[in-house]
Amino acid sequence: MTHPRARRAWFGDVRFLVGIVLVIVSIAGVWLLVSSSRQTTPVLQATRTLVPGEEISSADFQVVEVGLGALSPSYLAPQDLDSGMVATRTVSKGELVPRSATGSAEDAGTTAVVVGSTALPEGIDAGTVVELWHAPLREDGRTFDTPRILIADAVVASVAESEGMLSQASTDVEVVIDRADVADVLAAITGGAAISIVPAGAGS
Repeated sequence: MTHPRARRAWFGDVRFLVGIVLVIVSIAGVWLLVSSSRQTTPVLQATRTLVPGEEISSADFQVVEVGLGALSPSYLAPQDLDSGMVATRTVSKGELVPRSATGSAEDAGTTAVVVGSTALPEGIDAGTVVELWHAPLREDGRTFDTPRILIADAVVASVAESEGMLSQASTDVEVVIDRADVADVLAAITGGAAISIVPAGAGS
């Protein structure tokens, strides 16, 4: 007497097919990941420090090929550089340039003024965030009042050494400030206040 052959459970076949599909999906995912990592995009890299409000051109950048994947649209490509474009924040030398760090002059909302100083702390150069402190000249015309903060977050654009009168070395520092603060800075300069430049946070 022969026994009828047992039927294979249908859910066993389903699990087998699901396993095959998962293996295929895993292989495809790895292949896509490897392929995307090999793809590079040309973007702009700053060859010097750029400060807010500064007009930028192709001379300020070099083109580098990098693998950014989905982040590529967030960075400035060579064809995106337009005439009259400015930096809207400090871009350090060697940094890939985000689109968000550039815009029109109106977007920046800043301007540059030159402040003279006879004692500039070491390490202050283009791109350094500094505070401007001023000690107003008293009515006697010879002494100064207590120093107080004038601008809390200026950015150094350039530092130029110059020879002052009586062979005393002085330093002209070009700083980028908000347009709304220009009147206060110019009033301090023309009023004879003693202005000091210190790294941001050092004078607090």
